[in-house]
Amino acid sequence: MKFDETSQGLGLRGLQIAAAQAVGAVRLVPLLKEHVREDLRLGTHAFGDERPRAVGVRGQADRPDVAYCSYLPHAYVLRWSSDGTAVAARGAALSDKQLGLRDVGGVRVLHRMIRQEGPGALRFLPLHLAMEGFLSLHFGGPDVAWSEYSRQALSHGLSPRRESAVLGSYVHGLEDAVRMFEIHERQVGALVFVADALAAMVVFPHPDDYRALHRSLVRDFFGELVYQYAILYDDVPAHRVAVREAEIADLAGLRAAVARARADWAEFSGDMAGRVLREPLRWQTLRQVGPFRLRRFMSALRPDEDNHIGEAIVRDSGELEYCKTFRLSAAQVRRAYLLEKLAQNLWDLARTAEALGVEVPALLVRLLNAGFGYLLKEHVLKNLPTGTV
Repeated sequence: MKFDETSQGLGLRGLQIAAAQAVGAVRLVPLLKEHVREDLRLGTHAFGDERPRAVGVRGQADRPDVAYCSYLPHAYVLRWSSDGTAVAARGAALSDKQLGLRDVGGVRVLHRMIRQEGPGALRFLPLHLAMEGFLSLHFGGPDVAWSEYSRQALSHGLSPRRESAVLGSYVHGLEDAVRMFEIHERQVGALVFVADALAAMVVFPHPDDYRALHRSLVRDFFGELVYQYAILYDDVPAHRVAVREAEIADLAGLRAAVARARADWAEFSGDMAGRVLREPLRWQTLRQVGPFRLRRFMSALRPDEDNHIGEAIVRDSGELEYCKTFRLSAAQVRRAYLLEKLAQNLWDLARTAEALGVEVPALLVRLLNAGFGYLLKEHVLKNLPTGTV
Protein backbone atom coordinates (compact mmCIF):
# COMPACT_ATOMS: atom_id res chain seq x y z
CA MET A 1 0.00 0.00 0.00
CA LYS A 2 1.30 3.44 -0.90
CA PHE A 3 0.21 7.00 -0.27
CA ASP A 4 0.75 8.00 -3.87
CA GLU A 5 0.12 11.74 -3.85
CA THR A 6 1.49 14.61 -1.78
CA SER A 7 -0.55 17.78 -1.72
CA GLN A 8 -1.91 20.48 0.54
CA GLY A 9 -3.27 19.95 4.02
CA LEU A 10 -6.92 19.42 4.81
CA GLY A 11 -7.77 23.11 4.77
CA LEU A 12 -11.17 24.44 5.76
CA ARG A 13 -12.70 25.31 2.41
CA GLY A 14 -16.44 25.79 2.94
CA LEU A 15 -16.07 25.78 6.74
CA GLN A 16 -15.81 28.45 9.42
CA ILE A 17 -14.16 28.22 12.84
CA ALA A 18 -16.35 29.35 15.76
CA ALA A 19 -15.37 30.29 19.31
CA ALA A 20 -13.95 27.42 21.34
CA GLN A 21 -15.60 25.84 24.37
CA ALA A 22 -13.37 24.42 27.08
CA VAL A 23 -13.83 22.28 30.17
CA GLY A 24 -10.91 20.81 32.06
CA ALA A 25 -8.16 19.86 29.60
CA VAL A 26 -10.58 19.46 26.66
CA ARG A 27 -11.18 22.27 24.20
CA LEU A 28 -13.72 21.76 21.41
CA VAL A 29 -13.69 24.20 18.51
CA PRO A 30 -16.92 24.12 16.46
CA LEU A 31 -16.67 24.01 12.66
CA LEU A 32 -19.62 25.61 10.86
CA LYS A 33 -20.66 25.09 7.24
CA GLU A 34 -20.95 28.23 5.16
CA HIS A 35 -23.44 26.78 2.65
CA VAL A 36 -25.35 23.66 3.66
CA ARG A 37 -26.05 21.28 0.78
CA GLU A 38 -28.34 18.26 0.73
CA ASP A 39 -26.63 15.98 -1.82
CA LEU A 40 -24.42 14.06 0.64
CA ARG A 41 -25.57 12.48 3.91
CA LEU A 42 -23.97 10.19 6.44
CA GLY A 43 -25.68 7.70 8.72
CA THR A 44 -24.42 5.10 11.15
CA HIS A 45 -25.07 1.41 11.61
CA ALA A 46 -24.33 0.13 15.13
CA PHE A 47 -23.18 -3.49 15.33
CA GLY A 48 -25.00 -3.99 18.62
CA ASP A 49 -22.30 -5.65 20.73
CA GLU A 50 -18.70 -5.08 21.79
CA ARG A 51 -17.13 -8.19 20.35
CA PRO A 52 -13.91 -7.65 18.37
CA ARG A 53 -14.37 -8.03 14.64
CA ALA A 54 -12.15 -8.85 11.70
CA VAL A 55 -12.27 -7.29 8.26
CA GLY A 56 -11.09 -9.13 5.18
CA VAL A 57 -8.70 -6.74 3.44
CA ARG A 58 -8.19 -6.92 -0.30
CA GLY A 59 -5.50 -5.15 -2.28
CA GLN A 60 -2.57 -6.98 -0.68
CA ALA A 61 -1.57 -8.84 -3.82
CA ASP A 62 1.27 -10.73 -2.13
CA ARG A 63 -0.79 -11.47 1.01
CA PRO A 64 -4.22 -12.76 -0.15
CA ASP A 65 -5.48 -13.71 3.32
CA VAL A 66 -4.76 -10.47 5.21
CA ALA A 67 -7.32 -9.49 7.87
CA TYR A 68 -7.63 -6.35 9.98
CA CYS A 69 -8.85 -6.99 13.55
CA SER A 70 -10.17 -4.36 15.93
CA TYR A 71 -13.03 -3.17 18.10
CA LEU A 72 -15.62 -1.89 15.60
CA PRO A 73 -18.57 -0.16 17.29
CA HIS A 74 -20.30 0.93 14.09
CA ALA A 75 -20.07 1.48 10.37
CA TYR A 76 -20.95 4.62 8.42
CA VAL A 77 -23.30 4.52 5.45
CA LEU A 78 -22.80 7.29 2.93
CA ARG A 79 -25.60 8.33 0.58
CA TRP A 80 -25.17 10.81 -2.24
CA SER A 81 -26.60 12.13 -5.48
CA SER A 82 -24.48 12.98 -8.49
CA ASP A 83 -26.72 15.76 -9.82
CA GLY A 84 -27.00 17.86 -6.66
CA THR A 85 -30.52 16.75 -5.74
CA ALA A 86 -31.34 16.27 -2.08
CA VAL A 87 -30.66 12.91 -0.45
CA ALA A 88 -33.31 11.82 2.01
CA ALA A 89 -32.07 11.56 5.60
CA ARG A 90 -32.88 8.09 6.86
CA GLY A 91 -31.52 5.45 9.15
CA ALA A 92 -28.79 3.09 8.13
CA ALA A 93 -30.22 -0.23 9.33
CA LEU A 94 -28.60 -2.95 7.24
CA SER A 95 -28.81 -6.71 7.45
CA ASP A 96 -25.76 -8.89 8.08
CA LYS A 97 -25.90 -9.92 4.43
CA GLN A 98 -25.95 -6.31 3.24
CA LEU A 99 -22.99 -5.51 5.49
CA GLY A 100 -21.07 -8.52 4.23
CA LEU A 101 -20.95 -9.83 7.82
CA ARG A 102 -20.42 -13.53 8.52
CA ASP A 103 -19.25 -15.81 11.33
CA VAL A 104 -15.87 -17.53 10.92
CA GLY A 105 -14.74 -19.67 13.84
CA GLY A 106 -16.78 -17.61 16.31
CA VAL A 107 -15.43 -14.29 15.01
CA ARG A 108 -17.65 -11.82 13.15
CA VAL A 109 -15.94 -11.01 9.87
CA LEU A 110 -16.81 -8.08 7.62
CA HIS A 111 -16.22 -8.15 3.88
CA ARG A 112 -13.86 -5.28 3.04
CA MET A 113 -13.35 -1.84 4.58
CA ILE A 114 -15.49 -0.19 1.89
CA ARG A 115 -18.53 -1.84 0.33
CA GLN A 116 -21.08 -0.61 -2.19
CA GLU A 117 -24.59 -0.90 -0.77
CA GLY A 118 -26.59 -0.46 -3.97
CA PRO A 119 -26.93 2.68 -6.10
CA GLY A 120 -25.92 5.84 -4.27
CA ALA A 121 -24.87 4.20 -1.00
CA LEU A 122 -21.50 3.18 0.41
CA ARG A 123 -20.62 1.47 3.69
CA PHE A 124 -17.22 2.11 5.29
CA LEU A 125 -15.55 1.83 8.69
CA PRO A 126 -14.69 5.24 10.18
CA LEU A 127 -11.09 5.82 11.28
CA HIS A 128 -10.28 2.18 10.54
CA LEU A 129 -9.73 3.16 6.91
CA ALA A 130 -6.91 5.39 8.13
CA MET A 131 -5.47 2.91 10.63
CA GLU A 132 -5.54 0.01 8.16
CA GLY A 133 -3.64 2.18 5.68
CA PHE A 134 -1.06 3.00 8.35
CA LEU A 135 -0.67 -0.66 9.37
CA SER A 136 -0.26 -1.81 5.79
CA LEU A 137 2.53 0.71 5.15
CA HIS A 138 5.40 -1.44 3.81
CA PHE A 139 3.49 -4.44 5.21
CA GLY A 140 5.07 -6.83 2.67
CA GLY A 141 8.45 -6.51 4.36
CA PRO A 142 11.80 -6.99 2.60
CA ASP A 143 11.53 -7.19 -1.18
CA VAL A 144 15.12 -8.44 -1.44
CA ALA A 145 16.17 -11.67 0.31
CA TRP A 146 18.94 -10.09 2.37
CA SER A 147 20.73 -12.65 4.56
CA GLU A 148 20.03 -10.72 7.80
CA TYR A 149 16.25 -11.16 7.64
CA SER A 150 14.41 -14.07 9.19
CA ARG A 151 12.44 -16.63 7.22
CA GLN A 152 9.26 -15.22 8.77
CA ALA A 153 10.07 -11.72 7.52
CA LEU A 154 10.78 -12.94 4.00
CA SER A 155 7.70 -15.21 3.88
CA HIS A 156 5.11 -13.18 5.79
CA GLY A 157 6.40 -9.63 5.89
CA LEU A 158 5.37 -7.62 8.95
CA SER A 159 2.42 -9.88 9.75
CA PRO A 160 1.17 -9.47 12.38
CA ARG A 161 1.47 -5.69 12.68
CA ARG A 162 -0.13 -4.15 15.77
CA GLU A 163 -0.82 -0.66 17.08
CA SER A 164 -2.76 0.40 20.16
CA ALA A 165 -5.32 3.13 20.77
CA VAL A 166 -7.70 4.27 23.51
CA LEU A 167 -11.48 4.49 23.27
CA GLY A 168 -12.72 8.08 23.57
CA SER A 169 -14.75 7.27 26.67
CA TYR A 170 -11.43 6.61 28.48
CA VAL A 171 -10.01 10.06 27.62
CA HIS A 172 -10.58 11.96 30.86
CA GLY A 173 -13.06 14.80 30.41
CA LEU A 174 -14.00 14.09 26.78
CA GLU A 175 -17.36 12.47 27.54
CA ASP A 176 -18.33 15.38 29.82
CA ALA A 177 -17.31 17.90 27.16
CA VAL A 178 -19.29 16.14 24.43
CA ARG A 179 -22.36 16.00 26.69
CA MET A 180 -22.19 19.60 27.95
CA PHE A 181 -21.06 21.70 25.01
CA GLU A 182 -23.48 23.66 22.87
CA ILE A 183 -24.03 22.59 19.25
CA HIS A 184 -24.26 25.52 16.83
CA GLU A 185 -26.98 25.83 14.23
CA ARG A 186 -24.71 25.21 11.22
CA GLN A 187 -22.15 23.05 13.02
CA VAL A 188 -20.85 20.08 11.04
CA GLY A 189 -17.67 19.28 12.93
CA ALA A 190 -15.13 20.12 15.60
CA LEU A 191 -11.45 20.42 16.30
CA VAL A 192 -10.77 18.44 19.46
CA PHE A 193 -7.84 19.60 21.59
CA VAL A 194 -6.60 17.95 24.77
CA ALA A 195 -4.16 20.11 26.75
CA ASP A 196 -4.13 22.27 23.59
CA ALA A 197 -2.68 19.43 21.50
CA LEU A 198 -4.80 18.52 18.48
CA ALA A 199 -6.35 15.16 19.32
CA ALA A 200 -8.77 14.88 16.39
CA MET A 201 -10.58 16.75 13.67
CA VAL A 202 -14.12 15.61 12.89
CA VAL A 203 -16.31 16.82 10.01
CA PHE A 204 -19.66 15.51 8.72
CA PRO A 205 -21.51 16.49 5.53
CA HIS A 206 -24.64 18.04 7.10
CA PRO A 207 -25.56 19.73 10.40
CA ASP A 208 -28.23 17.07 11.03
CA ASP A 209 -25.61 14.36 10.56
CA TYR A 210 -23.38 16.07 13.10
CA ARG A 211 -26.18 16.35 15.64
CA ALA A 212 -26.95 12.66 15.24
CA LEU A 213 -23.30 11.63 15.51
CA HIS A 214 -21.96 14.24 17.96
CA ARG A 215 -21.98 11.84 20.91
CA SER A 216 -20.35 9.07 18.86
CA LEU A 217 -17.08 10.95 19.32
CA VAL A 218 -16.54 9.03 22.56
CA ARG A 219 -16.68 5.76 20.57
CA ASP A 220 -13.83 6.86 18.31
CA PHE A 221 -10.30 5.87 19.25
CA PHE A 222 -7.50 8.22 20.27
CA GLY A 223 -3.74 7.99 20.59
CA GLU A 224 -1.79 7.14 23.71
CA LEU A 225 -0.41 10.69 23.98
CA VAL A 226 -3.92 12.17 24.04
CA TYR A 227 -4.91 9.76 26.83
CA GLN A 228 -1.84 10.76 28.86
CA TYR A 229 -2.37 14.49 28.34
CA ALA A 230 -5.97 14.20 29.60
CA ILE A 231 -4.65 12.66 32.83
CA LEU A 232 -1.69 15.00 33.33
CA TYR A 233 -3.40 18.35 32.71
CA ASP A 234 -6.36 19.65 34.72
CA ASP A 235 -7.34 22.56 32.48
CA VAL A 236 -6.33 24.81 29.62
CA PRO A 237 -5.94 28.60 29.68
CA ALA A 238 -8.86 30.65 28.43
CA HIS A 239 -8.30 32.46 25.15
CA ARG A 240 -9.58 35.96 25.76
CA VAL A 241 -10.13 38.66 23.17
CA ALA A 242 -9.74 42.29 24.18
CA VAL A 243 -12.37 44.72 22.89
CA ARG A 244 -11.40 48.39 23.24
CA GLU A 245 -14.49 50.33 24.26
CA ALA A 246 -12.95 53.61 23.10
CA GLU A 247 -12.98 52.33 19.51
CA ILE A 248 -16.72 51.54 19.58
CA ALA A 249 -19.01 54.50 18.98
CA ASP A 250 -22.00 52.86 17.28
CA LEU A 251 -23.47 49.54 16.15
CA ALA A 252 -21.20 49.44 13.10
CA GLY A 253 -18.17 49.71 15.37
CA LEU A 254 -19.53 46.96 17.61
CA ARG A 255 -20.10 44.68 14.62
CA ALA A 256 -16.54 45.31 13.44
CA ALA A 257 -15.17 44.50 16.92
CA VAL A 258 -17.14 41.25 17.05
CA ALA A 259 -15.90 40.32 13.56
CA ARG A 260 -12.30 40.97 14.66
CA ALA A 261 -12.82 38.83 17.78
CA ARG A 262 -14.19 35.96 15.71
CA ALA A 263 -11.29 36.23 13.26
CA ASP A 264 -8.86 36.18 16.19
CA TRP A 265 -10.50 33.05 17.64
CA ALA A 266 -10.39 31.36 14.25
CA GLU A 267 -6.71 32.24 13.71
CA PHE A 268 -5.79 31.00 17.19
CA SER A 269 -7.52 27.64 16.69
CA GLY A 270 -6.29 27.29 13.11
CA ASP A 271 -2.69 27.85 14.20
CA MET A 272 -2.99 25.08 16.81
CA ALA A 273 -4.26 22.70 14.11
CA GLY A 274 -1.83 23.91 11.45
CA ARG A 275 -0.07 20.55 11.08
CA VAL A 276 -3.11 18.97 9.39
CA LEU A 277 -4.76 22.09 7.99
CA ARG A 278 -1.81 23.65 6.18
CA GLU A 279 1.18 21.29 6.07
CA PRO A 280 1.42 18.98 3.00
CA LEU A 281 -0.10 15.54 3.51
CA ARG A 282 0.35 12.25 1.65
CA TRP A 283 -2.90 10.99 0.15
CA GLN A 284 -4.40 7.84 -1.29
CA THR A 285 -7.74 7.90 -3.11
CA LEU A 286 -9.87 4.90 -2.16
CA ARG A 287 -13.13 5.49 -4.02
CA GLN A 288 -14.74 8.05 -6.35
CA VAL A 289 -18.51 8.34 -5.92
CA GLY A 290 -20.21 10.97 -8.03
CA PRO A 291 -18.49 14.32 -7.39
CA PHE A 292 -16.90 13.04 -4.16
CA ARG A 293 -13.61 11.29 -3.41
CA LEU A 294 -13.10 9.12 -0.34
CA ARG A 295 -9.41 9.37 0.57
CA ARG A 296 -7.04 8.58 3.42
CA PHE A 297 -3.95 10.54 4.33
CA MET A 298 -0.86 10.67 6.50
CA SER A 299 1.35 13.57 7.48
CA ALA A 300 5.07 13.49 6.69
CA LEU A 301 6.70 11.23 9.29
CA ARG A 302 8.86 13.64 11.28
CA PRO A 303 9.82 12.13 14.64
CA ASP A 304 10.31 15.55 16.26
CA GLU A 305 6.82 16.84 15.32
CA ASP A 306 3.21 15.79 15.81
CA ASN A 307 1.95 13.45 13.11
CA HIS A 308 -1.58 12.48 12.09
CA ILE A 309 -3.35 9.94 9.94
CA GLY A 310 -6.94 10.22 8.80
CA GLU A 311 -9.57 9.95 6.12
CA ALA A 312 -11.64 12.49 4.26
CA ILE A 313 -14.35 12.93 1.67
CA VAL A 314 -13.58 15.85 -0.61
CA ARG A 315 -15.93 17.37 -3.17
CA ASP A 316 -14.57 17.98 -6.67
CA SER A 317 -14.62 21.70 -5.86
CA GLY A 318 -12.21 21.09 -2.98
CA GLU A 319 -14.73 21.45 -0.15
CA LEU A 320 -14.19 19.15 2.80
CA GLU A 321 -17.36 17.12 3.42
CA TYR A 322 -16.18 14.47 5.90
CA CYS A 323 -13.05 13.99 7.95
CA LYS A 324 -11.67 12.06 10.91
CA THR A 325 -8.09 12.22 12.11
CA PHE A 326 -5.94 10.28 14.60
CA ARG A 327 -2.83 11.63 16.31
CA LEU A 328 0.03 9.14 16.28
CA SER A 329 2.15 8.60 19.37
CA ALA A 330 5.92 9.16 19.26
CA ALA A 331 6.49 5.38 19.34
CA GLN A 332 4.10 4.84 16.41
CA VAL A 333 5.90 7.52 14.41
CA ARG A 334 9.29 5.97 15.16
CA ARG A 335 8.10 2.56 13.94
CA ALA A 336 6.65 3.94 10.72
CA TYR A 337 9.71 6.15 10.15
CA LEU A 338 12.06 3.16 10.45
CA LEU A 339 9.96 1.12 8.00
CA GLU A 340 9.88 4.00 5.56
CA LYS A 341 13.66 4.42 5.68
CA LEU A 342 14.18 0.68 5.20
CA ALA A 343 11.84 0.63 2.19
CA GLN A 344 13.51 3.70 0.66
CA ASN A 345 16.85 1.89 0.89
CA LEU A 346 15.56 -1.46 -0.44
CA TRP A 347 15.73 -2.95 3.08
CA ASP A 348 19.52 -2.87 2.95
CA LEU A 349 20.62 -2.42 6.58
CA ALA A 350 23.95 -0.77 5.71
CA ARG A 351 22.38 1.77 3.35
CA THR A 352 19.57 2.50 5.81
CA ALA A 353 22.02 3.04 8.67
CA GLU A 354 24.01 5.45 6.50
CA ALA A 355 20.84 7.36 5.59
CA LEU A 356 20.00 7.70 9.28
CA GLY A 357 23.55 8.74 10.16
CA VAL A 358 24.19 5.78 12.48
CA GLU A 359 26.14 2.52 12.49
CA VAL A 360 24.42 -0.78 11.64
CA PRO A 361 24.42 -2.02 15.28
CA ALA A 362 22.61 1.16 16.33
CA LEU A 363 20.01 0.58 13.61
CA LEU A 364 19.52 -2.99 14.79
CA VAL A 365 18.94 -1.71 18.33
CA ARG A 366 16.34 0.72 17.01
CA LEU A 367 14.55 -2.06 15.18
CA LEU A 368 14.61 -4.28 18.25
CA ASN A 369 13.32 -1.53 20.54
CA ALA A 370 10.58 -0.67 18.04
CA GLY A 371 9.28 -4.26 18.21
CA PHE A 372 10.70 -5.38 14.86
CA GLY A 373 13.22 -7.85 16.25
CA TYR A 374 11.27 -10.71 14.65
CA LEU A 375 12.31 -9.41 11.22
CA LEU A 376 15.95 -10.29 11.89
CA LYS A 377 17.68 -13.63 12.19
CA GLU A 378 18.64 -14.70 15.68
CA HIS A 379 22.38 -14.72 15.02
CA VAL A 380 22.21 -11.08 13.84
CA LEU A 381 20.70 -10.02 17.15
CA LYS A 382 23.14 -12.13 19.16
CA ASN A 383 26.07 -10.28 17.59
CA LEU A 384 24.90 -6.97 19.03
CA PRO A 385 27.38 -5.48 21.53
CA THR A 386 26.53 -6.25 25.16
CA GLY A 387 24.46 -3.52 26.82
CA THR A 388 23.22 -1.91 23.62
CA VAL A 389 19.56 -2.90 24.04
